[in-house]
Amino acid sequence: MSASRHPALSSTDPELASYVAAEEVLQAETLRLIPSENYVSAAVLEASGTVLQNKYSEGYPGRRYYEGQQNIDRVEALAVERAKGLFGVDHANVQPYSGSPANLAVYLAFAQPGDTVMGMALPMGGHLTHGWGVSATGSWFRGVQYGVRATADPETNGLIDYDAVRDLALAERPKLIFCGGTALPRTIDFAAFAEIAREAGSVLVADVAHIAGLIAGGAHPSPAEHVDVISTTTHKTLRGPRGAMLMCREEHAKAIDKAVFPGLQGGPHNQTTAGIAVALHEAAQPSFVRYAHAVVANAKALAAALLERGFDLVSGGTDNHLVLIDLTGKEVPGKVAAKALDRAGIVVNYNTVPFDPRKPFDPSGIRIGTPSLTSRGLSTEHMPLVADWISRAVDAAAKGDEQALRAIRAEVADLMAAFPAPGLPLS
Repeated sequence: MSASRHPALSSTDPELASYVAAEEVLQAETLRLIPSENYVSAAVLEASGTVLQNKYSEGYPGRRYYEGQQNIDRVEALAVERAKGLFGVDHANVQPYSGSPANLAVYLAFAQPGDTVMGMALPMGGHLTHGWGVSATGSWFRGVQYGVRATADPETNGLIDYDAVRDLALAERPKLIFCGGTALPRTIDFAAFAEIAREAGSVLVADVAHIAGLIAGGAHPSPAEHVDVISTTTHKTLRGPRGAMLMCREEHAKAIDKAVFPGLQGGPHNQTTAGIAVALHEAAQPSFVRYAHAVVANAKALAAALLERGFDLVSGGTDNHLVLIDLTGKEVPGKVAAKALDRAGIVVNYNTVPFDPRKPFDPSGIRIGTPSLTSRGLSTEHMPLVADWISRAVDAAAKGDEQALRAIRAEVADLMAAFPAPGLPLS
């Protein structure tokens, strides 16, 4: 590792410094297609590593349990005001440590152990914390799950069946309904969910962790006018540090704040709050609007190119940043394909697909997305090449052709060198 980049770390702990340096090179040279990953700016990196790390700040601005909060209060208040303005909400809490604790705070604010809660089933694209059985939310609460359609029509197969969601909600009357997930390639109809929640007497929560940046940039409809609570992480498409936010109507502000602190957490991570504030400022700029729409344009172009190469896409395509590929027809399991792609310099994750007959740790699909490559400046003209690399790598995985994977990796590294990643301290 260059001492000029991290002199103190290199001097104090050269072993750890070498791992950081290796990760910098890896992120620079590979094509990162995991839809939940991105590159933060140099400004976000700097804000996340400041002396704000040194302060304990239990409580909220103006209501702390520790003294010496004059500057910390300003930082948090700034992040809150920027979140409210960007997402058009009454109230924002920027203290949750990550997405899962943020969702747990929602449960604490509105439900009691044993209450019925409703969310999308994990194998259908939902999230663990939406009441799935292996999560604490499925152990402490009674989780019921909705899914997606299974039809022969590629234009409807894999889409949320809102009639089935309504029927389930009216039958179960859940205290909470979650909309959103981790592998949903299509636009979420927040208005439809809101009508269902009203009929069922449920609190509606939009988990927009994956699409928050698209919402901020106007590339996906906003849930703000339809839902009671918005939960989101601050990285992924929003390009901030690894943290989370809860946003809500004013009537729920006290319940949300009390659930976060003292309900679940102690002092907030002030250095992360600072990084969130910077990311929200960046997301309010015209350049971010262009980025958000480019993410979607790239995903659509990549999906079209994959279809041309014979890939089976869940729901037949995408409306957002994410493409879910069912590799059953390629006769290559998702895990095998993901590891082969990684050796080819293309970073994806293996993923279940709806109605997957295979086990979650060895599923049929892979999940890819375009936030990171868009942040590097790649455009729709590059997506056929990316699709071609994926196709060649999957074919190579089926044949055990490691030489082909090495050839792709060299091609990927050449293209990545022409599109430096934001925030990486590499020339």
